[in-house]
Amino acid sequence: MKNKMIVASIGNCVHAAGIYNFSVLARKEGYQVEYMGSAVPIKELVGGIIEFKPHVVALSYRLSEEGAYYLLKELEGIIGEQGFEEIIFIFGGTVETAKAARKFSYIRKVFDGSEDISESVIYLRNMEKEQSEEEIPPQTLGERIAWKKPFPIIRHHIGLETLEDTYEHIKILAESRLLDVISLAPDQNAQEHYFQQELMPKGEDGAGGVPIRNEEHLRWMYEATRRGNYPMMRCYSGTRDLYPFSKILKDTLNNAWAAIPLTWYSQLDRRSDRELLRAIRENMEAIAYNAELGVPVEMNESHQWALRYCSDVIEVAISVITAKVAKHLGVKEMVMQYMLANPPSISPLMDLAKMQAKIDLMGEEEDENFTIYRMVRTGLLAYPADMDQAKGLISSTMFYGTFLKPDIVHVVSYSEAVKRATSVEILESVRMVKKSMEIADKGLLENIHEDRRFKERLEFLKKEVRYLLGEISKLKDVEDPLVDPEVIYLAIREGLLDAPGLKGFSVAKGNFRTEIHEGYHVTVDDDGKILEEEERIRRVREMNSKV
Repeated sequence: MKNKMIVASIGNCVHAAGIYNFSVLARKEGYQVEYMGSAVPIKELVGGIIEFKPHVVALSYRLSEEGAYYLLKELEGIIGEQGFEEIIFIFGGTVETAKAARKFSYIRKVFDGSEDISESVIYLRNMEKEQSEEEIPPQTLGERIAWKKPFPIIRHHIGLETLEDTYEHIKILAESRLLDVISLAPDQNAQEHYFQQELMPKGEDGAGGVPIRNEEHLRWMYEATRRGNYPMMRCYSGTRDLYPFSKILKDTLNNAWAAIPLTWYSQLDRRSDRELLRAIRENMEAIAYNAELGVPVEMNESHQWALRYCSDVIEVAISVITAKVAKHLGVKEMVMQYMLANPPSISPLMDLAKMQAKIDLMGEEEDENFTIYRMVRTGLLAYPADMDQAKGLISSTMFYGTFLKPDIVHVVSYSEAVKRATSVEILESVRMVKKSMEIADKGLLENIHEDRRFKERLEFLKKEVRYLLGEISKLKDVEDPLVDPEVIYLAIREGLLDAPGLKGFSVAKGNFRTEIHEGYHVTVDDDGKILEEEERIRRVREMNSKV
């Protein structure tokens, strides 16, 4: 790597913060940096270039467009005289001075202050590429994550009422270069009846998402991403016919990853009329099929239980089951979604302890053939209708979510509780989240592992989850019970896996209430007594014996 760099703020510009911070980033990326400081005359800069013989010269000027043009024009004449043509010149300034810099062909790259840190770092890593070469970032999930490190890749969903509006806003998102993954949200008709369009209720096109009706619509949406930083695209998997839809999404969108539940879209939640055991089997078939296609899989399961107010123990236990199932079905890359502030009343410290329990226990399944990517997001139930308050919510949850060291950040717009997000709300939300996580990265959260309450809750959860999984494993005498569809079905039917939000309309029991106690979510009986798993399961079996 040609890695010698001179950094200077030129002319009479004394603004040094931006160029100095850039020099720090360059050093971290392996560059040998000669920092010349601020207000450096062009003549002195040229002397420094002759003496230091850099491969890269990074310049800054922030005062005026006219001043920037004058100085860069003077430098342009000297470059030919001194034989500096092989040097890479880059410029950083304001939006105004950047306009002047873009008029000079010898300047390889211009930063105008609108970029975030990750864009600067990625440029430093790839600076040796030819200027005319338009780099397309990696188009598979694992490669994109590795390319972006140490920064997480950013995801948001979009699905406006018409195909035309959705297409235009996807183009804006791609050109912004702020998103790495755009999740396409089809309307409810497409999710439920893509293969039986005669069953689509009339008058409901565009309800809840974009009205996708054929493969050409999907290809059109994907074409909108082929610009800017070429974000990957993925799509909701639908609530039925997940197997055939998987192939369509792979062929049309190069689906970044599939999101398939283990137990949902069934009589468990009534988002489908599928009997639960049949749904589990069909969902597992779809997961295995995506694994065959080489598509990473997100099993959007445990947070769905939390949205129905299950206890922390059950939420973590289901996470472990999904990891075991994914690995058993041949998935090589699993996406695990950590939905924070779910339920909304959980404390941030106890939220992190719960998520760390998932990471630790699921991590026991990881090996050279099975990787779990961490994706953090804000919980749906937490979003207030007041959009100013919602801005505070996503900023704060993503601040403390940084503790989990996510590979993917699933930004959910602050407008979620009020209206579907356009590119305007999406980009505002992404910028908020990026700044929150940038601040968190400076320190404050790294000592949470040493907090007494955190450690005690973490170890308690892991102990309770192991007990619960052991009891579920006794439901059927098979070699690997926790990946057996019938065992999972029986665990729900018997009430070992349960949530109060499912009571009365579902195959689940809804036997006990849950509530917040000292910041975490526990199971309680009718008298408000906290039930640890041994006692809860004992009572469940007593209830079942009386039926």
